[in-house]
Amino acid sequence: MSEKKLFAKYVSQNILGMLGISVYILADTFFISMAEGADGITALNLVLPVYSLIFAIGAMMGVGSAIRFKILRARNDRSAETYFSNALLWALVIGVVIAGTGIAVPQKIVALLGGDDRIVAVGKEYTGIFMMFAPFFMWNHICNAFVRNDGAPATAMTATLCSSLFNIVFDYVLMFPLGMGMRGAALATALSPVLGVAICCTHLLSKKSTVTFQWALPSLKKLLASCQLGISAFVGEISSGVTTVVFNMIILRIAGNVGVAAYGVVANTSLVAAAVFNGVSQGAQPLLSDYYGKGEQASLRKTVKLGVGTSLVLAALVIVVMYLFAEPVTAVFNKEKNAELAAYAVTGLKLYFIGFVFAGFNIVGTGILSAAESAKWAFIASVSRGFVAIILCAFVLSALMGMNGVWLAFPAAEFLTSVLVVLAFARTFGGKKVKNK
Repeated sequence: MSEKKLFAKYVSQNILGMLGISVYILADTFFISMAEGADGITALNLVLPVYSLIFAIGAMMGVGSAIRFKILRARNDRSAETYFSNALLWALVIGVVIAGTGIAVPQKIVALLGGDDRIVAVGKEYTGIFMMFAPFFMWNHICNAFVRNDGAPATAMTATLCSSLFNIVFDYVLMFPLGMGMRGAALATALSPVLGVAICCTHLLSKKSTVTFQWALPSLKKLLASCQLGISAFVGEISSGVTTVVFNMIILRIAGNVGVAAYGVVANTSLVAAAVFNGVSQGAQPLLSDYYGKGEQASLRKTVKLGVGTSLVLAALVIVVMYLFAEPVTAVFNKEKNAELAAYAVTGLKLYFIGFVFAGFNIVGTGILSAAESAKWAFIASVSRGFVAIILCAFVLSALMGMNGVWLAFPAAEFLTSVLVVLAFARTFGGKKVKNK
């Protein structure tokens, strides 16, 4: 099969899977807005960084370990077989720590993230329940990445879509007919990765699977080697959490709880757009790692061009769609018809989404760099977009322009990062031959 056909197969299926994840977060936001109004959206948005942290750790271990597995497998290195079990065991260790924290002090977590007494009361049960299932969220990322890298992208997509559909359906059932409110939303979300892992196991336990689980003490050395290559996936997930924390603090000062609720609409909607580009990045990764491991330079370069070109076309489409539909999107989450919330959110969607012309390129670009073992550049670019540039731009622009500065911080930070990614591409792919190490 040609590079173009393989790219289309892997990327299209992975985009659908990633969209499934983002859609269930939107469903959470929608049902919570119906049940709890602006306070519910505010509580959800305040604890979203905890979600991002759990997802980010799982993505880093899953994607990084799967890249190591794919590259070493292409070089006939038998140590490739140990990376799956190592990732699962470390996820259990880290997940138990997170779960214990959620069980012990959920109210303190919500308060630490900026919630007042009213918001803490709304959000503490939601936070405690979904943190209890941290190991399953991480295992879901790991199993999905290995299934995708083991030549079964359709199964990975099915697992993600089915777990997302489960979440959406049970969000409604538990919150409304059963009257469980925020607890119901948390429980539906927490159980969805369990289904995702179960579906992935239909491949992992089949005769078609080349991935095996091997009982052994977890290796910190192998974990760190994997996390090196998974850093762009980590930052891709955690950046939304870091951005949310910083923006929430700034917005609480400028516009109070209503402003944070408006940002909740913008942030959760932007997750759908980010999912599209994460789908391109993670869908292309198995192909890039395979070509890189085998030293197939022509195929590697062709796939890099396909990834970058696809990200730019999709970015233009995302921006146009959001500019046309900002008001209807806001109305979906504004059941109380709060005029102040609507004004903030509509303006926010139009300004914030400009950033995806650069963010799409950056997400796909850092994924490409990781897949080609350019860990240093992937790390530099990822840290810029996820931490340094976004925090700097948020504080500076909000001080100069108020809420409009908050919305424009994202485009400004992504633009600065895109300069780094272009430089990284020049250093990584500019005239150098890819070596089969």
